[in-house]
Amino acid sequence: MCQTILLSYDLRIPDTRYFPKNLGNYSGWGEILSLPFTLTVINSTANFDVDKLFQELTTEEKVSLIAAANFYHSNGVERLDIPSFRFSDGPNGVRGTLMFFGVPAACFPNGTSLASTFNKDLLKECGELMSVEAEHKGVQVIMGPTTNIQRGPLGGRGFESYSEDPYLAGMATASIVSGIQKSGKVASTLKHYVCNDFDHERFSSDSRVTERALREIYLEPFRLAVKYSQPKVIMTSYNKVNGVHCSENPHLLQEVLRDEWKWDGMTMSDFFGTYSSVPAIKNGLDIECPGPTKFRRWEIIKHLLQSKEGNLSEEDIDVHVRRVLNLIKYLVEGRGTTKFDFTQDEKNNTPETSRKLRKAAGEGIVLMKNDTGLLPLSKKDSIVVIGPNAAAFNAYSGGGSATMDPYYLVTPLQGIKNKFGDVDYAVGCYTYKALSGLFEGMTNDLDSSKPGVRATFYLKGKEDRLADDKPYDVKVIDKSVIFLADYEHPAVDLRTKLFYIDFEGFYVPEFTGDYKFGCQVFGTALIYIDGKLLIDDQTKQTRGTFCFSSGTVEVTAVTHLEAGRKYKVTVEYGSGITSKVGTDFGAGGLQVGISRIIDPAEEIKHAAALAKSHDKVVLCIGLSNEWESEGYDRDDMKLPRETNQLVEAVLEANPNTVIVNQSGMPVEMPWLKDAHSVVQAWYGGNESGNAIADVLFGDVVPSGKLAITWPIKNEDNPAFLNFHTEKGRVLYGEDVFVGYRYYQKLQRDVAFPFGHGLSYTEFKYENLKVATDKDTLNASVKVSNVGQVAGKEVVQLYISPVAPSIIRPVAELKAFEKVELKAGKSAVVSLSTDLKHACSYFDEFAHKWCLEAGKYKVLVGSSSADIRLTGEFTVDTTVFWTGL
Repeated sequence: MCQTILLSYDLRIPDTRYFPKNLGNYSGWGEILSLPFTLTVINSTANFDVDKLFQELTTEEKVSLIAAANFYHSNGVERLDIPSFRFSDGPNGVRGTLMFFGVPAACFPNGTSLASTFNKDLLKECGELMSVEAEHKGVQVIMGPTTNIQRGPLGGRGFESYSEDPYLAGMATASIVSGIQKSGKVASTLKHYVCNDFDHERFSSDSRVTERALREIYLEPFRLAVKYSQPKVIMTSYNKVNGVHCSENPHLLQEVLRDEWKWDGMTMSDFFGTYSSVPAIKNGLDIECPGPTKFRRWEIIKHLLQSKEGNLSEEDIDVHVRRVLNLIKYLVEGRGTTKFDFTQDEKNNTPETSRKLRKAAGEGIVLMKNDTGLLPLSKKDSIVVIGPNAAAFNAYSGGGSATMDPYYLVTPLQGIKNKFGDVDYAVGCYTYKALSGLFEGMTNDLDSSKPGVRATFYLKGKEDRLADDKPYDVKVIDKSVIFLADYEHPAVDLRTKLFYIDFEGFYVPEFTGDYKFGCQVFGTALIYIDGKLLIDDQTKQTRGTFCFSSGTVEVTAVTHLEAGRKYKVTVEYGSGITSKVGTDFGAGGLQVGISRIIDPAEEIKHAAALAKSHDKVVLCIGLSNEWESEGYDRDDMKLPRETNQLVEAVLEANPNTVIVNQSGMPVEMPWLKDAHSVVQAWYGGNESGNAIADVLFGDVVPSGKLAITWPIKNEDNPAFLNFHTEKGRVLYGEDVFVGYRYYQKLQRDVAFPFGHGLSYTEFKYENLKVATDKDTLNASVKVSNVGQVAGKEVVQLYISPVAPSIIRPVAELKAFEKVELKAGKSAVVSLSTDLKHACSYFDEFAHKWCLEAGKYKVLVGSSSADIRLTGEFTVDTTVFWTGL
């Protein structure tokens, strides 16, 4: 049924970045037009009949459906009421659109933090909250979670993945996906399929990995997620696996995903991760992202179909079209309409959202060391807070596609003040990788009520502008790190993305002295102080790691500034296409910063003196979203700049120092033997500071367990010799011995083992029972809280083959449960798992999983190195199997 009505309407041209199609070449932004139009009201709750729609599609319309329209939208077919859907990052929240000038969002704890909760129910609740966030961002498909394996501690995106252990990673992923898809209105996207475990030369790197390691380690979390949560979408990774790009790899996309696992969802490429027309279509990639398409333009596909080049047929395309339509059917039926709402808002910024984020962040915090009982702190103590991370505004999340504009941010210093009251504070040292913070400290002549600079957008550079050339947009920008990868505007050519921005504002220094200015850019940039050129990042450029490794190295300059004087600062920016070193990765990016030059030794001396004058010290150190980010890997495991010198000086001045480290992956701690209390706080999202304070003062009893092994030094880790691309390939030489599997096999010491985490109470294990039948392994153990306060314990079950016929890990995690107990209380904890999943290895000769006959030990404990009880069972008959 439908009804047609003739209306006249005053239409304000919207921000078309939020829509899949350009609404026209309008010079005005927010221009009012009076337009007559007809409105056809369709019964949009009608059944979305895929077969019927498929028959009505033209070949050109089919081709349009298998490529994205732009950065965050699929193509729709308006005449058939096939809607476009919106997809959005990502790993630790739902950004919506865009990275630049986007709508603030809820920032969740990073991946390793979430996995360190070892709490499947909590992770499902996080997924449900992500789904609610998606609704408030007009998003139907969330591009997350990230379920890659952390081969080593230096991976740029390690922070957004869950674990080095495939079982923990898989179950964490399944829990998040189940939560996201519970409402039936939002689809979840597993990424990055597969072996995208580092970022060095990620577009071309060839991951050479044995089939056994591929199955047991790298594909396993994806398999578990498919088995237990059936994600609607899987994103392919940039890299090759054994010589073939993942986005066109028939073994991965067809043989494993479709034939063995019987998964019937939709695949999409990572952004700019499609490398061909014919192989990608024939081998299993459903949608090329982002748009506008490079390889699936109608004129290209039409020629291929007509000429039979590459043996491409319409039937090859039809397979992908049906999968896209099936995803849309899921979304339409879940929402009861084909009219998807793309409205974005901040209305989910509520006390309930904050409570959930705070709970998730607190439960992931790991108490790694507390040998003198320094923690929890007392509010009666005299406390000083020291360290660069205490007041940092870039340690709530890692960088890259995880970046978002949070609703708000509570730093550790603010969280402690919220709990304790005012405290003394000293920064101790700088830890920036590249300078930032310039625009945040400036004022402008466009809106004096807001900090930031006036940003004026042009289609021509300054040298080419005529007197009557007007800007197409003007904004106030209050952030110095600007990613424009997904920036679009009706005035800007969607293919070239050529535009220019003049940033202008005023800076008034608080102190007289020498100041260092810095700039890194994907595009070009010139920085002027009072009309005098200070930095030229345009004439000559050197490739660096900025902006997903598409930008320049940082260019710096030092100038003397007088306190209280008003300086005019101008930055002339040209978009990504003007770069001399960049690649085609969106519209560009800019980072500008300033820092007063200090004497590091004097700052550390001052911090040590302050530490000595107080009872207790909270020393906040670690990394940030510029050290751990998509686009590049860390060079080493060391803490930045003078951090270690600061820690050593403060510990010497006051042994009653609690060290709070924020990082997504391990860092070296050369002072560890001298530190009595160490807390791993990860990147906690919006509620980072409050969650840290909750644990420090005992309002939350720590219950997090390390989702990754913490090596003593980088050279100890299993991927040390193979964690980079050499001449196009990277050898996964550690094979199945990733993480704790390696350290246990070699009996190598670590700083902290996998699964480790202390509490403010103690737990006793007793009465382990183990039983098996044909399909299932069941175990139970009595756990008692023998301490003085209520707390949560993670009971971990590992399987160890007694006499395997091939080399195997000493033990592997195969089940875990988290139990909450009041002081003096006990509970029987049951752990159950599929027998074949718990005990099998992948046999490369049979090309099947092998459940080998023999004896197996059951190891139950509080970590991989703290086994409290052991049991045993026997598998009588060897069985080979495939699939889920």
